[in-house]
Amino acid sequence: MARTRALIVREQKRQQETIDLIPSENVASRSVREALASYFTNKYAEGYPGKRYYPGNSVADELERYTHSLAKKVFRLGSGWHVNVQPYSGSPANIAVYFGLLNFGDKVLGLSLTHGGHLTHGHKVNFSGRAYRVTQYGLDPKTGRINYADLARLAKKVRPKLIISGATAYPRKLYFKKIGQIAHAVGAWHMADIAHIAGLIAAGLHPSPFPHADVVTTTTHKTLRGPRGAIIFCKKEFAERIDRAVFPGLQGGPHLNSIAAIAVALEEALTPGFKAYQKRVLVNAKVLARELRARGFTLVSGGTDTHLVLVDVKPLGIDASWAEQQLETAGILANRNTVPGDLSPFRPSGLRCGTPFVTSRGFGQKEMRLVAAWIQAILFREKKPISVRNEVVQLLRRFPLPA
Repeated sequence: MARTRALIVREQKRQQETIDLIPSENVASRSVREALASYFTNKYAEGYPGKRYYPGNSVADELERYTHSLAKKVFRLGSGWHVNVQPYSGSPANIAVYFGLLNFGDKVLGLSLTHGGHLTHGHKVNFSGRAYRVTQYGLDPKTGRINYADLARLAKKVRPKLIISGATAYPRKLYFKKIGQIAHAVGAWHMADIAHIAGLIAAGLHPSPFPHADVVTTTTHKTLRGPRGAIIFCKKEFAERIDRAVFPGLQGGPHLNSIAAIAVALEEALTPGFKAYQKRVLVNAKVLARELRARGFTLVSGGTDTHLVLVDVKPLGIDASWAEQQLETAGILANRNTVPGDLSPFRPSGLRCGTPFVTSRGFGQKEMRLVAAWIQAILFREKKPISVRNEVVQLLRRFPLPA
């Protein structure tokens, strides 16, 4: 036990002394963390509210129903939508949608991993790409953005049963209305994966997929600042199929402590401070993008509309894996990522940077400009990473992790 405790303390220290620019990471509040460590950890609740396979679940039923209502309130949904808060994470949530709506071998259209999509959007090494006939769409090579006219033509040619919108490394707004129109024009269902931008959508700062999608999935950390879990929203007509895909199709009893923590995060998302936080996330991302461009970096699509910035390091003649390692040595985390034109995910040319974590710690525009200067100094070999490391630690003493 002492060893485990020591590792926990070390991880806290590592986070305190690191500038985390990984877009999929954030700081959960004390209340979220307390819910994760609550007595709900002890309870098994296989099944759904009112239909459990174990006794003693009256409180669990109330918790799960309450979390459903919070999720609808956060995303401003009416009675025509159904909610499932049991998926353990985003990938199982997406797989549950496939499993619930499709037959093996059905056609799917999803954004290519190299162009910003997720593994579960049909990559060949993933279950989604192995069990279904997937065609992948990409970005316009001239703009670095989705060309919706090209997507419409591809959809008419392929005639998929499901079109997936959403991304893990696409820095621009997603126009769900256009994708929904494309899907419905070819008789396909539209699944929107909003894992990265859920907080922005909840705050009304990004177009919402809900008027234009049949199913919406999201993780509950990232911009939502909750625990690692997931939510599936679907139109009522798909409710039974989705629920049966999650349980008993893919998993057993839900993690009630995670559901409790999701409820806390959703309660926090309904507070006035949440929208203010999301606005700061966007401002910080735009400042970081502008500063990096001014310092000679090439950005995919030229900038950002969201919480993330994707840097293409090919023009610098360096390897993204080397860049990631150099930055980490300096105490700055930005993960290597594929960009359009990469031939292998093992030799990526992109650095994915985001602002949710640092914004939660209190960083503003001044700090983002300083971070951009450090990235330039390190990757242009103007400073040694270890010297920047000392400056990073000094800065972070002014921005402690939220208690």
